[in-house]
Amino acid sequence: MAGRRQDRKISLAEAAQQQGQRPDRGTSRALEDGASPTLRDLTEVLHFALGDGRIWLNDQRMVLMQSLVLGRLRAEIIDAFGFETARAIFMRVGFMQGVRDAELISQRFPQDDLTRALAAGPRVHTLEGFVKVTTKHFEFDRTKGTYYGEFHWDDSSEAAEHVAGYGLASEPVCWMQTGYPSGYTSKLLGRTVIFREMECAGMGAPRCLVIGREAEAWGKDAPEREYLGLEWRARRRSPAPPRVPSRASRPAPAMDGGVAVGVSTGFLRTRLMMEKVAPTDATVLVIGESGVGKELFANQLHDMSARRSGPFIPINCAAIPETLVESELFGVERGAFTGAIASRPGYFERASGGTLFLDEISSLAYSAQGKLLRALQERKIERVGGGKTIPVNVRVVAAANVDLSEEVQAGRFRQDLYFRLSVFPILIPPLRERRDDIPLLMSHFLRLFNAKHGRKVLGFTRAATDALLGYGFPGNIRELQNLVERGVIFADDERQIDQHHLFIGNERLSSALRLTDMGRVEQVPESAADAGRRQPSSPGSEVEALRHAEHALYARALAAADGNVSAAARALGMSRAKLEYRLRKQR
Repeated sequence: MAGRRQDRKISLAEAAQQQGQRPDRGTSRALEDGASPTLRDLTEVLHFALGDGRIWLNDQRMVLMQSLVLGRLRAEIIDAFGFETARAIFMRVGFMQGVRDAELISQRFPQDDLTRALAAGPRVHTLEGFVKVTTKHFEFDRTKGTYYGEFHWDDSSEAAEHVAGYGLASEPVCWMQTGYPSGYTSKLLGRTVIFREMECAGMGAPRCLVIGREAEAWGKDAPEREYLGLEWRARRRSPAPPRVPSRASRPAPAMDGGVAVGVSTGFLRTRLMMEKVAPTDATVLVIGESGVGKELFANQLHDMSARRSGPFIPINCAAIPETLVESELFGVERGAFTGAIASRPGYFERASGGTLFLDEISSLAYSAQGKLLRALQERKIERVGGGKTIPVNVRVVAAANVDLSEEVQAGRFRQDLYFRLSVFPILIPPLRERRDDIPLLMSHFLRLFNAKHGRKVLGFTRAATDALLGYGFPGNIRELQNLVERGVIFADDERQIDQHHLFIGNERLSSALRLTDMGRVEQVPESAADAGRRQPSSPGSEVEALRHAEHALYARALAAADGNVSAAARALGMSRAKLEYRLRKQR
């Protein structure tokens, strides 16, 4: 009847999305064909940085390794320690890999429901090249704590390498690949899920059949618990040598931006040196280019020291006039000079019991350097116009953005002060030498500025990530921070930051490599600004070239989305209405 309408059946995931929450149960049958994140969506987060020797899967650094090499390593571990220990090692490696990829999916696609996130696991597993995964079926009920899934694996590299080394096996041998879905699914569900091979190509089967269930469903006879490190037997435990605390055990980056963030070798070396010197009272000289975060590292050094309860007093020596250096550092007695109507403590007294940070120490006048040297040697000061010495209990951390040894040779910096400051020098490498930290810093600053400006920007497009990974960053971390803040302000809510949101000034971009959805590696084109610097042209031709480039960009996006304007707009980081307007304008 015309006055009645038939209610449309919707899936549990759709109902939950309409209510603004993620479902606690679901099934793979509820997923529509092509549900995001698709394999194409996932290839968008895989980046090859040209010339840097780095491959990124979103913010995770990846490596390419021949399957043969991994097979040889596997064989040596089997021969040295036996099958049981080798199985435990490789299952544990796969488990950790699955956990990390689950974190990646949760971060990159935060709005997708749990069913879609679970369905993305086989696609990421396939993308990483170990095996081709086909989902037969899975279902879960997080409230009841149940999960069941069946998957087919074709062309398992692990099975192939085992057969090549040992022939057909009498039991399943895809250990690392079994650990992977166990870690991935357990991380997303928040409870232990164990996957087990029921058929294995390493045993002569045409392909592998894998079943995953909650740990309790396998019963007490589940050796995977021990292999995955969930229930290590006492006989397997052995004393571990002392080590530097891992990144996972350290405080998470604070939302106020007050924690130095990094995973690169250069960053970890700097962090280790800070941990060594922090418990002492030694004078520290922090060396690094402008914008690398010298004050941030100095503040963190203070927080790691026994003086953390005392004040941290930073001073920009370049901002103090030469005539006021002594009064600012050591204080003033009343009547010392015209206008001194009251006694005032200097920075040394104010930092008593804590840390005094002298930034841009090289800018101090030569005469002021001598007065500072005396204070450091004697640990006593005299206020300007005062007649008594005042002992000071302060730790000094100095910073310079130039090579002080060269300043000494040029006669601009006192040699004795240089040796007094350089008790424990710490070099902070520039950002271009610690590119491993860029993806982590991008995510950190995105969270920071989303919170600061009340925005809901989702992340970075592939083009933006490629550009940032290949950029030279003459302004170091301060410039990256500014670029991300600019992108957060410029981009629309619920969208991603694109390259044109970031580089709107005179920044010069470099090239990077990226992986297309068809598996080809192509070079990212240089920026229009770079092309314009090398090839002068008239204003009219530049406008026409820009118009053609814009038209080609929209055409490629539409072709990649099979003519779907909404999908093309999402890929370009703009609204559908904005894209439709620009398409009409070009006709």
